[in-house]
Amino acid sequence: MNIDLSPSSVLNFCVGAMVISLLIPLYQVWKYGDDIWEIMLAFSSIAAKSAVMILVIAVLRDDWMLGVVGVIILSVGNAGFMLLAHIIRRIGEYRND
Repeated sequence: MNIDLSPSSVLNFCVGAMVISLLIPLYQVWKYGDDIWEIMLAFSSIAAKSAVMILVIAVLRDDWMLGVVGVIILSVGNAGFMLLAHIIRRIGEYRND
């Protein structure tokens, strides 16, 4: 039995594993997602995993323009989203006190 370990097939396997790992936060939110903080954290996790997947695909295709988009998403994309989630959580804590 021959196993193809060329860089293309290894990266294709990594992309497939990343797509499957995208489903984990969605399952957690679906099962236990009553809190807005948990929902926003799951979406932030999906965004980060998608950005890493974009970087892997950029390396696979040797497309540096796509890689720049992945880096921009990783460096800027989740900061405002997580700040908003933290503000919403704090407002909820003050209302309950």
